[in-house]
Amino acid sequence: MLNNKINNNTIIVPSIDETKPSRDVVSNIVSTLDKTQAHPFHLVDPSPWPILISFSLFGLTFNTIMLTHGYSIDTYMIFLNMLTTGYILGLWCRDIISEATLLGHHTQAVRNGIFIGYMLFILTEALFFFGIFWSYFHAALSPNIELGSVWPPVGIEAVNPLELPLLNTIILLSSGATITYSHHALVGRNRRDAVVGLFLTLVLAITFIFFQYLEYINVSFTISDGVFGSTFFLGTGTHGVHIIVGSIMLTVMFIRMINYHFTDKHHLGYETTILYWHFLDIVWLVLFVVFYWWGS
Repeated sequence: MLNNKINNNTIIVPSIDETKPSRDVVSNIVSTLDKTQAHPFHLVDPSPWPILISFSLFGLTFNTIMLTHGYSIDTYMIFLNMLTTGYILGLWCRDIISEATLLGHHTQAVRNGIFIGYMLFILTEALFFFGIFWSYFHAALSPNIELGSVWPPVGIEAVNPLELPLLNTIILLSSGATITYSHHALVGRNRRDAVVGLFLTLVLAITFIFFQYLEYINVSFTISDGVFGSTFFLGTGTHGVHIIVGSIMLTVMFIRMINYHFTDKHHLGYETTILYWHFLDIVWLVLFVVFYWWGS
């Protein structure tokens, strides 16, 4: 050892042999380097949620089909399957949120892949609604003689487009404006306006669902009133279900925003939710023009 005294303090300088790392330290460093990920993609850890939710969805589908075909099925089983499906889905989303925030697995490459996958999902939704509009025009452009050769069919009083449908159109378009305002505020690092805009969007979404319910309970026809009733409730009802799902997504995004999960550059979950909501705005505009205005 070489001892040097400076200002009454003893500094111990190790010898050259003592500065060499031990063999165990070197092996640990090499082992760590071997485990280092050499790519920016996320290798998902094993998760029990996919297999569990598949069993839950199978039970929900099976019991619902049996009930609709007249078999004696306890409705409590259907509600139990719905409860377990929602619970498992919540746990799965919790893990994904943890991967995106606390664990930092969602790199730019991962976010790009998720965004492309979500755009393909939006494309499938667009094709689904395209099929609904196809069936509506197939019946409406050339009504059969059984329908009185007119559209709406004889005996059907269509919904007035200038009443609740027009009000719902204004509400939904306003929600599109408020969520866009919230997004721009988030990108501009204005947290207060981002939270307020998202909250207003959620309020407008719930208002839209309420007015859609009022329309359904006051309409003069049902889903069993021929092709007009079936296509009308299929189109508007499917859109309404999507609005409910979108409202749940907005609620989750609001909770995440309150808990500081988003930054001005890293908010993929919120961005995809905004795209989904704008897609529903566009579908509703087509529904309003075709089903309510032209169809009446």
